[in-house]
Amino acid sequence: MSEKVYMLNALWFKPGGAEHYAEYGRAAGPLVARLGGRRVDGYTPVAPLIGDWKPDLFFIVEWPNWDAFLSLGRDPDYQKIAHLREIGLEKSLLIHYARME
Repeated sequence: MSEKVYMLNALWFKPGGAEHYAEYGRAAGPLVARLGGRRVDGYTPVAPLIGDWKPDLFFIVEWPNWDAFLSLGRDPDYQKIAHLREIGLEKSLLIHYARME
């Protein structure tokens, strides 16, 4: 059995971009679920107390394995909606991380 994969997604929206990203999220959600992915948790930062990192939104997605994660970008249905993500974002950060026991 392959090890689960965790991805932290941090997003900074363009002006008005949150609406485009919400549209993307509604379209991408079923595709992610079909591949076994699921959003574990999501947050809207309030205020940085140390440092200056403050995305508009960040969330964690759990994937059953690395191949499932990679499959999303290759999926023809995903490729049809991927532009919605780019329209809404000023910048983004995607971090692959391991869960601590």
